[in-house]
Amino acid sequence: MAAWRKFVLSWFAVLTVTIVAAPHAAAAYPNPGVVTGDVNVHDPSVVKRPGGGYLIAHTGDGIALKSSADRTAFRNEGAAFPGGAPWTTTYTGGSRNLWAPDISYRNGRYHLYYSASTFGSNRSAIFLATSGTGASGSWTNHGLVIESGSSNDFNAIDPHLLVDDQGRWWLSFGSFWSGIKTVALDPATGKRSDSTVRHLAGRGGGAIEAPVVFKHGSYYYLFVSFDQCCQGASSTYRVMAGRSSSPTGPFTDRNGVAMASGGGTEILAGHGDIHGPGHPAVFTDTDHDILAYHYYANNGAALLGLNWLSFDSAGWPYVH
Repeated sequence: MAAWRKFVLSWFAVLTVTIVAAPHAAAAYPNPGVVTGDVNVHDPSVVKRPGGGYLIAHTGDGIALKSSADRTAFRNEGAAFPGGAPWTTTYTGGSRNLWAPDISYRNGRYHLYYSASTFGSNRSAIFLATSGTGASGSWTNHGLVIESGSSNDFNAIDPHLLVDDQGRWWLSFGSFWSGIKTVALDPATGKRSDSTVRHLAGRGGGAIEAPVVFKHGSYYYLFVSFDQCCQGASSTYRVMAGRSSSPTGPFTDRNGVAMASGGGTEILAGHGDIHGPGHPAVFTDTDHDILAYHYYANNGAALLGLNWLSFDSAGWPYVH
């Protein structure tokens, strides 16, 4: 397999980059909104803090953390597991680098689902940790949620937690192989409540990963990334979407094509100096719904992207 999976290079977390985006009057998509400070981010997940401000968890050694008071200026907050996460090394080959976390605030605690794997392998696992504060070093690991291996047709990385309108918990995940899956969780434990693995989306083994399921109006929207991540300015990542009246699908795109059979409506792709935007996260803020993602600058640095996310008169999402 090509080295398409997530990575953070040693310079990634310390590189200081200032981007001055050139105007692209004819661009089909907007540039990211202005962010400042420590915005070197890969695979971001964002949660609003109950006391105000924002916390980001993203790919990095021990799961990297960043914070912001205003959704514009960001600073480094260390790592969830600054001393390492030895329970993951069976899956990482000894690396401290952990991938694609999902962070949320539920029932008075922060919940963190995160991935352990190596490039091109589906010998992978998703774990759960919780914290009362979200601070570096405050996280308690609660162990394995789901794993995959050579006997499975899926890859247990890129988790995302949805709590549906009935209060049921669902964990979507997946990368390449047969595509995007979801499993039911027990809200009391955050762990699996049954053995069923449900299929949400796929491209016949092609490049699809990083699911997010987000409820808006009458629909659950499934956002995913198509094509190639992790190749710097050569990355072809793009954000696709479909919708369903059920959190478990079937999801279809704007043309009625099932996402389980390769469908998807593009809502964000590379343009101008913005390369390979992907690994979406969606959250509701006081002013708007927000799409968070990473993209690559011309020099290959991975940076945080934030844009407003709206829905047109037909109920389809668009970025602005």
